[in-house]
Amino acid sequence: MMRDLAHRLQRGLSLAGVAVLASLVWGCSASTIPSVHSEPERMTLARRMMEQRRWASASELLKSYIQNNPGSGEVDEAVYQLGICYLRQKDWALAANEFERMSRDYPESDSTPSASFRLGEALYAQARPPDFDQEYTTRAIEQWKTYLRDHPGHWLNPEAERQELMARSRLATKMIATGDLYLKLNLPGPARVYYQRVVDDYSDTLLLGRALLGEAMCDVRQKQNDLAIERFREVEQRFAGQPVAIEAARERSRLERRHKP
Repeated sequence: MMRDLAHRLQRGLSLAGVAVLASLVWGCSASTIPSVHSEPERMTLARRMMEQRRWASASELLKSYIQNNPGSGEVDEAVYQLGICYLRQKDWALAANEFERMSRDYPESDSTPSASFRLGEALYAQARPPDFDQEYTTRAIEQWKTYLRDHPGHWLNPEAERQELMARSRLATKMIATGDLYLKLNLPGPARVYYQRVVDDYSDTLLLGRALLGEAMCDVRQKQNDLAIERFREVEQRFAGQPVAIEAARERSRLERRHKP
């Protein structure tokens, strides 16, 4: 009986192994790129792979096309599409390289404006959270500014403006956090510097109210109570109904009660 059980177990394991091997073979064959007989066919196949979201296969086809056809009339499109494939695979640095290549080597291409916008995307994707250095956020903002300046009216302009604002909000968030830290350390002078930078340079973001509230809190720490009350009221009025206005009202009431004659 034990021998029969062992035999059935061994047979089951063998069948499982065959099934795994078959699935691997099928998977490999499914990802195999069909034979290519001409360079135009290579580009057509690359486009088909992209439509099927087979980004890795499309990348290989496009790299071969670019290498084999440096003077082709479609090489600029191939470079741009290669950048898109890298972008979809989250290979941000490789994507940025291809989009930079577009502006450098093919400035007159119809795809160059889109590549300029996508370069900003590839840079911003490499940015770290607000608590860390924001080099890539700054580079992305500058890239979108360049794109908007050089290609006004392009169909991606609205999206560039939206993403630029999002990136600027990240920088403002970092400044607010730094100001809050100084305030927590009872250093209202340095804290005010960061809040004021948000007011001066990032007033188009949603962090403006938070910066004005921070300035009012600096006034409180520096015993400028009348000015603080005035600032709190300004926040209440400008941002009525928002959490920052509710916080400003609470701080103002507390300050007025504390210093009531």
